[in-house]
Amino acid sequence: MLIGSGVAAGYDKFSWWRAVLALVVALALQVGVNFANDYSDGVRGSDERRVGPVRLVAAGLAPARHVQAAAFGFFALAGGAGLALAAVTSWWLLAVGAACIAAAWFYTGGPRPYGYIGLGEVFVFAFFGVVAVTGTAYVQMSAFSWLALAASVPAGLLACALLMVNNLRDIGTDTVAGKRTLAVLLGDAKSRFAYTLTLLLPFCFAALLAFYRPLTLITVLALPLARIPVRSVRKGASGPALIRALGQTGRLQLAFGIAFTIGLAIRV
Repeated sequence: MLIGSGVAAGYDKFSWWRAVLALVVALALQVGVNFANDYSDGVRGSDERRVGPVRLVAAGLAPARHVQAAAFGFFALAGGAGLALAAVTSWWLLAVGAACIAAAWFYTGGPRPYGYIGLGEVFVFAFFGVVAVTGTAYVQMSAFSWLALAASVPAGLLACALLMVNNLRDIGTDTVAGKRTLAVLLGDAKSRFAYTLTLLLPFCFAALLAFYRPLTLITVLALPLARIPVRSVRKGASGPALIRALGQTGRLQLAFGIAFTIGLAIRV
């Protein structure tokens, strides 16, 4: 959301209230998909031997139907904010919103969840990268921008890094549960390499965009935050160490996003 707004600001098209509505859509979808994953994995039994943080359904902390209702409630909130944005921009955005909600639910829900067949990173890149950044820019600019599309690549890659380190931690339990994530399909060593690649490539893309927005080079200030999680993952971290790496990856994503936003917003 920050990056898309940075693109809009660089074209003098920033709209704070549209940016806020886009943020509500994104946060509601993020919370909703987490509840949906908790519900779907819980009722499938995929979380019975979970290594990561406790989940509500699997741990018996909340009835499955309540967690499902929470997921649908946040999807409805996202839909409401998205409806408002569609009303002031274009009604075809409703189709995009419906696709977002469907992607959130069918990641682990439905008869054949795509997260169980190694497509999680593909959809995360598409929706947390391309759709999130270009969509946020579009609702403010009322036009598509090649810069927004280019800027969505680093955002999508960092989202993939978060998912990869999360799934790397769960390779053992996911294999037993029949959950064939990309990490399970690649195996431990290749997954660690893929994580490193998705964490570092965004800095290369930011450097390329410096030909059009020179200040995107300030993303290098976030690069030191990559050292600890990359070293940890490359050295074979597992279990709780990968949970820490997940948090460190999230902090890097935020720092990169802020720096990238500033670089895109300021034309020199």
